[in-house]
Amino acid sequence: MAARSRGTRALPGPLISVRSQSRARGVPSRQAFRAWARAALGRAAPGREISVLVVGEAHSRALNRRYRGRDAPTNVLSFPAATAGAGAVLLLGDLVICPQVLRREARAQHKRLKDHWTHLFVHGLLHLIGFDHERASDAQRMERREIRILRSMGIANPYRSR
Repeated sequence: MAARSRGTRALPGPLISVRSQSRARGVPSRQAFRAWARAALGRAAPGREISVLVVGEAHSRALNRRYRGRDAPTNVLSFPAATAGAGAVLLLGDLVICPQVLRREARAQHKRLKDHWTHLFVHGLLHLIGFDHERASDAQRMERREIRILRSMGIANPYRSR
């Protein structure tokens, strides 16, 4: 354990709030989300706040239609927090996750469900910090980062099975 200088204290890891509006089983624990956020954010994790909302397919579909113009449920939606000035809360934003979609995708792609949860949480988190995949070069940059983060947690490249 590294020594800290006097008068300073380490900020806690990211604060994760999880609310479920779905009856789905197998939703990861807040501690799992926190560990994944630490792996994805590294030194930027302490003091950050992330809200996770677990929803059913109807709610996911309504949000996807409203905010992305796509009339279908989706695995994860990311809503970055508005940027604020110095001294503002370090809220990264909200992730809305649909476990039913994740479960179907994991089965279809022959992936472990926990690994797919981890991947999609990390993917959504990267959107919260500014990554996107609108252009091919941005998608490659984001995928490389996801692969590196997942590898650090012992999870295989999720894009290899395509």
